[in-house]
Amino acid sequence: MSNHSSITMKKRVGSLFLMWAVVTLVLICRLFWVQVTENEHYRKLALDQRLYPVPVDARRGTIRDVKGRELAVSVSADAVYAIPADIDDPLETAKQISKTLGLDAETVGKKLCEPVATVWIDRRVDPEKAAALRKLNLKGIGFAERGQRFYPKDKLAAHVLGIVGIDNQGLEGIEVRYDSFLRGTRGQVKSERDATGKEIPGGITQFVPPVDGNDLYLNIDEVIQYIVERELDKGMAELKAKRGMILAMDPKTGAVLAMASRPAYNPNRYFEEPDSLRRNIIVSDAYEPGSTFKIVTAAAALEERVVRPDDTFFDPGYMKVADRYVRCWLAGGHGTQTFVEATENSCNVVFATVGTRLGQERFYRYIQAFGFGNSLGIDFPGEASGLLQRPKNVGPVELANISFGQGISVTPIQLLSALNAIANGGTLMRPQLISKITDPDGFIVKEFQQEPIRQVISNQTSKELSLILESVIVNGSGFRAQIPGYRVAGKTGTAEKPEAGRYSEKRVASFLGFAPVEDPKIAIIVIWDEPDIDISYGGVVAAPIFQAILKDVLRYMEIPPSMPTETKEREQQSKQAIVPNLIGQNPDDAARLLVAQFGLDVATKGTGAKVVHQTPAPEAKVPRGTTVILYLNQPESYNVEEVVIPNVTGMTMKDVAIILSDLGLRMEAEGTGVAKSSHPKHGTSVKRGTIVKVRFEPL
Repeated sequence: MSNHSSITMKKRVGSLFLMWAVVTLVLICRLFWVQVTENEHYRKLALDQRLYPVPVDARRGTIRDVKGRELAVSVSADAVYAIPADIDDPLETAKQISKTLGLDAETVGKKLCEPVATVWIDRRVDPEKAAALRKLNLKGIGFAERGQRFYPKDKLAAHVLGIVGIDNQGLEGIEVRYDSFLRGTRGQVKSERDATGKEIPGGITQFVPPVDGNDLYLNIDEVIQYIVERELDKGMAELKAKRGMILAMDPKTGAVLAMASRPAYNPNRYFEEPDSLRRNIIVSDAYEPGSTFKIVTAAAALEERVVRPDDTFFDPGYMKVADRYVRCWLAGGHGTQTFVEATENSCNVVFATVGTRLGQERFYRYIQAFGFGNSLGIDFPGEASGLLQRPKNVGPVELANISFGQGISVTPIQLLSALNAIANGGTLMRPQLISKITDPDGFIVKEFQQEPIRQVISNQTSKELSLILESVIVNGSGFRAQIPGYRVAGKTGTAEKPEAGRYSEKRVASFLGFAPVEDPKIAIIVIWDEPDIDISYGGVVAAPIFQAILKDVLRYMEIPPSMPTETKEREQQSKQAIVPNLIGQNPDDAARLLVAQFGLDVATKGTGAKVVHQTPAPEAKVPRGTTVILYLNQPESYNVEEVVIPNVTGMTMKDVAIILSDLGLRMEAEGTGVAKSSHPKHGTSVKRGTIVKVRFEPL
């Protein structure tokens, strides 16, 4: 029994020793694996545990105009961070930081006591404050260089550029649309620390450099943008409008040359302004266009051959559609007129007639082909699609209203893109804000080519309608947009704003056009939302702004005058107006009409609620600026045969003779050439039959 126990004991000891030997061998192998084979791996892990990173921002890419001029840049700014483990007296440190940086002491104190390795105190510190804080040499307080977005032109193109947040990320506009290209890749600064988070003196420090962002080149031209915003500010001051919008594009490529709206904001101090001011309303907001939409109706009608330029219409002042009446803006109507004259006069009745001829199905096909009812795909966030009624809801009345721009909502970018298609030969182009993207070394990363969307109308219709829109400038309501020596095409618009299901007295006045007609280089739309003046027609408040912008831009683009041989005749025609029939109208309405639509002056005689007689007579052709006398009653004491001598300076003898004859005056000519002076002088009231001596001199 004893011998058996001894053997058993030896076996157990041997087994235990064997197990111990195996475990020891395994541990030795594992130790060898950890200490030798995987030495580098575990050394790196240990080191990483001791290295606490502080991020270093990459330089955000620069946004430039089409010629490389800087519109948005990144500048170095100081950021202050704290290492709570290194701070011995958080309360006292917080007091000194808050006093120097102008921060709340309690908030800073809480950050200094957080159980983290590092914490940001302020990520945008003015250089003076940062220098003052450095002088204090506070233990546990560090400084890092961070990129800060700066817009050197302040408000210029603010709604296009957008803004950048505190972490160098794009928040709005181009900044957010192309954030992945602009932001780059962050770097790091790592310093070695012990288990308590304190920095080890003489420890390892690593720097991982950031990768800078790419640069963006816009299609916007800084000079054109400046011209647009200068006139926009002038208009807002003079018209006291609620909002103003101006957009300029290259009709052939769809490139956006300038885009601005008011009210505006300064992106360098965007947090001081209401968020609503940052909306790019040219892209994101829709409005009822009014008569400017007639360009679409005209294009569809001419393309479908339902109307020809010389077709004749009669406008009695109204048109019955189903159980409703569509009324012309001119009381009593325009009478007999061609389609070209109806476009010059912006006659609602004629365009409702043309829209009815087209029919809902054909008309909607062109409306949608021109890009209305859908977004155009501009490279900018938040593009609206406008509002287009469902075809099943469009009856005869709705169709007539849409034909002259009521009952449809569009964005400014949509409407100007439609005009571009009319100007460039019939192709709808996708609007483009970006020209190219380059890396920090200047090599092209991506280049944006012009992008046709679809052919909407034929080249023949494009040319035909362009000439009609040119006639609007020469002979019609857009005469204030003309520029001597250049062929300009355009269309006026004045829309009443709908409110609570009906149209109010608030208006949107607009004008859009392009030039030169024979080789379009630029198209512009000007929109004033609720101008606060007595006469708020598009031809009065928007066309002159268009003219001022276009005149300077053509000069800047070095586009020489290129009028055809009939220049003088065209210029003479553009200085003349046909007096409308105002008898029976309210004198105030008649006066506004003469000034706004025809460029004529007004004088009233007598008292009364209606015009009973006028001089010159209706249909008389007179120079713009001629005084039209409105008689409000007709007592015996009034000589209704009085007329006012017009200004005929610069006109040919033939033109002067015709104009004076239409007024019932006789001409006595002296010399040859063009008119230099008259006796009696222009502006003088005389009786019909009076002889006017006109002196002519050679050019």
